[in-house]
Amino acid sequence: MYYFVNTPKFIQSLFSSLTWKIPSKERIVYLTFDDGPTKEVTSSLLDILNTEKVKATFFCVGKNVEKHPDLFQEIKIQGHGVGNHSNTHINGWRTNKKQYIEDVDAADKLINSDLFRPPYGKLNLKSKKALQKKYKIIMWDVAGGDFDKRLSPNKVIENVTHNVKPGSIVVLHDNQKFKETILSALPKIIEELKAAHYDFGLLT
Repeated sequence: MYYFVNTPKFIQSLFSSLTWKIPSKERIVYLTFDDGPTKEVTSSLLDILNTEKVKATFFCVGKNVEKHPDLFQEIKIQGHGVGNHSNTHINGWRTNKKQYIEDVDAADKLINSDLFRPPYGKLNLKSKKALQKKYKIIMWDVAGGDFDKRLSPNKVIENVTHNVKPGSIVVLHDNQKFKETILSALPKIIEELKAAHYDFGLLT
């Protein structure tokens, strides 16, 4: 498995119409969570965020919203942001344009957000122009790596805290497969970012 902890600037430049970070002179960071909501993880993350008085943006999968509508509503009730992460966690590199757009729009009926993040970060490029008429496509410039079974929670903490800059968008996950790692890492990530005088923003 290979991925970038810091998304290279040449990739950000090549796809500059996508949102990789939010330009800012202020020390603000945007925490985001993909793949939920899941009973096993999302509710615990909400408890941590509530205790720390931190807001985040959750990119939700439509099928998971269908399974856990109360949890989806709780995300919004607690003042967090929500975004579309497709209906079935579809891989844009293995899907035709029509099927991809239909999957994203099916999720929109449940999520109702103008933010979209492609699952796996693999955007269906043939769909890009059509999607951008309706959605702001949100990527990230810092990946915690909580999905990487090779990494300890301490390494995930380090990946985030050593690489964020003002305006960074950080991708983490509320996926049950990565439960132990993210629930262990998140409190320390927040603690260290606060100690570095970062505030936490919502994507809009």
